[in-house]
This record gives sequence, C-alpha cells and structure tokens, in this order.
Amino acid sequence: MFQITRKITAFFMAFVVLISTMSFAVNLHFCGGNLVETALFSKAEGCGMEMQNPSTDGCSITKANCCNDEQLVINGQDELKLRIDTLSFENQVFLASYIYTYINGFEALDKNLSSFEAYRPPLVIRQIYKLDETYLI
Repeated sequence: MFQITRKITAFFMAFVVLISTMSFAVNLHFCGGNLVETALFSKAEGCGMEMQNPSTDGCSITKANCCNDEQLVINGQDELKLRIDTLSFENQVFLASYIYTYINGFEALDKNLSSFEAYRPPLVIRQIYKLDETYLI
C-alpha cells in the first residue's frame, strides 16, 4: 500500500512541475465586444468580418473595425532550484523535522499484535439480566 501511495504522489508531483514550468498563449477573437473564438497554442481564426484595407477609389468614408484580437500569455516558472541557504533557521528546522517524521512515520507494526491476549474476563457470580429483570423478547 505504501508503494502505491508513493508512486501516486511521485506522479502527482511530476505533473505539478510540468504544469508550473509550461508556458502557453491563449488567443481570443472578439467581434462586436462578444467572444467568438478561443484558441490555445494557435491563432484564433476569426469570424470573417474583418475590415479590408480601404481602397484608393476616392472614398473618404471608412468604417471602424468591429473585430478585435487579444492574446493572453501565461509564463511558466523559469527556476526550479530552491536554495536552502535562503530559508530562515526556523524554516530549516521545520523542514528537517517534517522530513524526519515523514520517513519514520511509516514504520511497519507487528501484524500479530493483540493487546487482549492476557485479558481474563470477570467471573459471573450472578446473572445480571435476572437481577435487573430485563429479558429479550
């Protein structure tokens, strides 16, 4: 059981390190103030209503573009090495005591340990149910 717990914990910790160090970008496409499309690791395609460059046909009226693209970049952690000398003395003592109790807390107990082997039940002098007049019906 302890080996299974240790493997699950190791897998979970590896997953946490992977997620915390991974950087990624989320691309969002808004059309008229409403979110139309979201893309992870790629560019959002859009709704097809993007304004083209105004032509040079002499028209001076231009429309404002209703579409908007945004990009959210989530940066991962760069340094994973924790320097022990940056910890205060109290934190070092806590860390050392935690590791010591974690390692020694899983020592196996004897499997055939029973505390009631030497117990002798008291001798029955009187039948108590007759004295209290309680009968099971």
